[in-house]
Amino acid sequence: MSWFESIDVVRLRWFVAVAEELHFARAAKALNISRQKLSHTVIDLENEFGTKLFVPGVQPTQLTDDGRELLERAREIIARAESAGDDTPQVKAALRVGFVPGVTVSKWSRIWGERFPDVPLEIVALPQADQEAAVRDGRVDICFVRLPIDRSGMSAIPLYREVPVVVVRKDHPLSVFDEVSMADLADERLQDTADVDVVGGALELVAAAGGAAIVPHSLARLHHRRDLVYRTMTGVPDTEIALVWPADRTTDLVEEFVGVVRGRSERSSRAPARAKNTEPLKKSPAKRTGGRQSPAQKKPARRRGR
Repeated sequence: MSWFESIDVVRLRWFVAVAEELHFARAAKALNISRQKLSHTVIDLENEFGTKLFVPGVQPTQLTDDGRELLERAREIIARAESAGDDTPQVKAALRVGFVPGVTVSKWSRIWGERFPDVPLEIVALPQADQEAAVRDGRVDICFVRLPIDRSGMSAIPLYREVPVVVVRKDHPLSVFDEVSMADLADERLQDTADVDVVGGALELVAAAGGAAIVPHSLARLHHRRDLVYRTMTGVPDTEIALVWPADRTTDLVEEFVGVVRGRSERSSRAPARAKNTEPLKKSPAKRTGGRQSPAQKKPARRRGR
């Protein structure tokens, strides 16, 4: 293995971490990189050397003879680099988290920063039309999506449901209602809000030309205007927010982020984050946001003509 001198120091450090720990997951966590990335690095090294560095299929992990030889030589190279003041930058892993309009991620990003200060969290705003593609093609590692999506090959955890609201002008007769039904909108001109990525434009039309628009509660808040009000809709299905990621890319960082979102404490043992992707999401565990007032708080709904 005379050509191993050409291997960069960063990859040698990663190999040494696995060789000393003899456990890929623990080594990846110590290096602040994903287990998948570490495994791919070792596979690349084995392909370059044309030999196996770890005994295939053996638990616990064991080095081969070539792996032990590389470990010895790698330690020498790393020691020389450190004594020579090698300033080669260490590659830091980052977790890329996508979210669609209406989802607020500040709470979870704050907790992540407190819990994992050495692992950057990249927050990526996505149009809803692009949510599934961004997850599948790897632009984000995990994503807050608005259902439904194609769940084949995906793990998903339901988070909460949003009530729909109707948005009208502040001086509209419906503005005095606490709740509005589809029957109340029978004579109204409804703006098309099927594409949630252009909801802002639909609400502009409501403000300028009147009529009404039905949108998820979070989007009404996101595009709030002083000349518009929103009221809870009845008889209209909720929308559901879920956290999804590719089932075959469940890295340690993904599992840690799922734990943060699910409220798992820093000291609690990490349970597997993998969610079944062959069954439909159940709505019962999901909490509902933008809900109606409790009976003690709720004012009597006023109807037209009063």
